[in-house]
Order: sequence, then C-alpha cells, then structure tokens
Amino acid sequence: MKTKRTPIQAAFFYTGVVVICIIPLFVFAWMIMTALKTQMDNLAIPPKLIFTPTLDNFRNTLSGNNFGKYLFNSFIVAGFAVGISLVVGLPAAYAIAKYRLRRIGLSLLVARMVPFISYLIPWFIVFRAMRLVDSYIALITTHLIITLPYVIWIMINFFENVPTSLEESARIDGASYLQAFLYVILPVVRNGVFTASVLSFIFSWNQFLFSLILSGRDTMTVPVAVFQFISYDQINWGGLASAATLITLPPLVMTLFIQKYIIRGLTSGAVKE
Repeated sequence: MKTKRTPIQAAFFYTGVVVICIIPLFVFAWMIMTALKTQMDNLAIPPKLIFTPTLDNFRNTLSGNNFGKYLFNSFIVAGFAVGISLVVGLPAAYAIAKYRLRRIGLSLLVARMVPFISYLIPWFIVFRAMRLVDSYIALITTHLIITLPYVIWIMINFFENVPTSLEESARIDGASYLQAFLYVILPVVRNGVFTASVLSFIFSWNQFLFSLILSGRDTMTVPVAVFQFISYDQINWGGLASAATLITLPPLVMTLFIQKYIIRGLTSGAVKE
C-alpha cells in the first residue's frame, strides 16, 4: 500500500530535490550560455546575462580544430572498449555469480581501485616498445581497465538474482550452455546490460589520463582536445564551453533515450518479464 505524504513531508522532499539539482543544472546552463557568447561578452564584468547568442563558437570548434575527428576517436575508443568488455565481462560475471567465485570478483574490484597512474607507466613502456603509442589498440586496451570491472561488478548482482531453474530448463529442452546463456539468461538481465553499457561508456568517454599520455595527433580524444582552447596568454572561453557542450551531449542523449532501463537496472536488479 502506497503511503501518502503529508504537506510538510512533500515540501521537504521537493526542497531537497531542488537543492540537489540546482547546482548541476546551473553549471550546465552556464556552460551553454558561455558557448553562445562572444569572447568579449564572456570577459565582461559583471557577467552578461542578456546577450545576443551566436553559434560561431560551435562552428569554429567543429571546423577549425579537427574536433569532429577527436569526437570520432572518442566514439571508436569508448565503443570498442565497452563492446569488448561486454563480450568478456558478461560470461565472466555469470560464472562468478553462478559458482560463487568471490576471490576473483574481489581481485577485479581491487584492480579497479588501484590509481590509474600505477598502470600508466608499465602500459606506456610496453606500448612504446611495440610502437603502439598513438594507436587505437593502445587506447582501447587501457580503457578496458575502466570498463571491464564495471561491467562485471554491475552484472554479478543481476546474474545472482536469476533462478538457476531457467538455465536447467533450457538445458533439458536441448539448448547448449551458450544458447541458454544468450537466449534465456541475457534477455532476463537486459536492464543490467543497458546499465553497465551506458555507465562504462560514460567513464571511458570521460577518461583523460590514458588519452593524454598514449594518444597523439591521430588518436587524440575529446577530453584531451579541449586543451587546444587554453594557451599561455589567454583562454578561449567560448571555444572551451562549446567543446565541453559537445563532449557532454553524446552520453547525455544516450542516457535520456534509455533512462528507463537504467532506472530499472539500478533499482531492481534482475527483472523477469
């Protein structure tokens, strides 16, 4: 039975929602306003709240700084990192959940908690020796350190809530282990797959340190590319804000389109339908 809130409880609830949301929404709105201003308007003191918007910053960012190429690089790196993590991580998470391999799960968690700088020097030495610095292979491989543990740890909880009778029934009906996993188990935990995919993509998309050291002109990703708008003597605020807006849009749009699956995944574990 659903409990009805009193007016005071409702007032506290909505006040809390406003307080929590107002800061990130203000930052996002200010970023867009900065992207729509000229450099002169951005440097005005006090800040201009009423101004004539312009799209010049977006045009210059996309046309004059190879930013489209850097966006493409980020999609390639994040997309392949998430794809490989799903192919490897989903069976691994299912095995850990089914056979209670807690030590392996704990080892993955510890590996994920280690600062990224600890991995960076060995990776750089190895990839430099193999002449893979400034290559997609190097970036995708290093980003697996980010995406793979997320996929495995998110999915373990979902697979633990899947009844073993589902796989047993599929096996009795003649399905192989792979067929049972692909056509019976995965559809049950699809909300978790969506959740793990989106969160892993966002963390990979925003990764800065690996891309800073291991990428170059051909494979530079957008978190590193934004530094083009910062020079020794000035900061191109409009270009920086337009680049930040373009970086934010892909994961934001992706999240909005599949938010219902993410909410179900984060709140309900495995959902049987």
